[in-house]
Amino acid sequence: MTTIHASPLLRQALLADAVASGARGLLLALAGGAAGPLLGLPAGLLTAVGLVLLPWAVAVGWLATRATPPRLGVWAVIALNAFWVLESVLLLVGGWLRPTGLGYAFVLGQAAVVLVLLELQVLGLRRSGAAAPA
Repeated sequence: MTTIHASPLLRQALLADAVASGARGLLLALAGGAAGPLLGLPAGLLTAVGLVLLPWAVAVGWLATRATPPRLGVWAVIALNAFWVLESVLLLVGGWLRPTGLGYAFVLGQAAVVLVLLELQVLGLRRSGAAAPA
């Protein structure tokens, strides 16, 4: 497995992703039912997303704490973040759901945060060097 010497930017971007994902996951897991009517989104969907984000946050946090994380792991985070942003936009334009104005703002806002983190992760990965073979 190829590892890299994570640049400070990469480690900080991964850590920010883990913290943001964990906070959003906890919020949605605990309050998805209450938030559903306010956002015009199914409460079950919000709760399920929250429950998915919790292990994601742990995994990304684990990568953030490695001095030499696996390159493939970092690329997986970047790819899945890109998929998240795409799916968020498709959720809104697909016509499957009818979110409220607050729901649109919530989905677009969290997608924008993920997009910024994704870009920082790509820049941080470019600044990272290859680790010496063990």
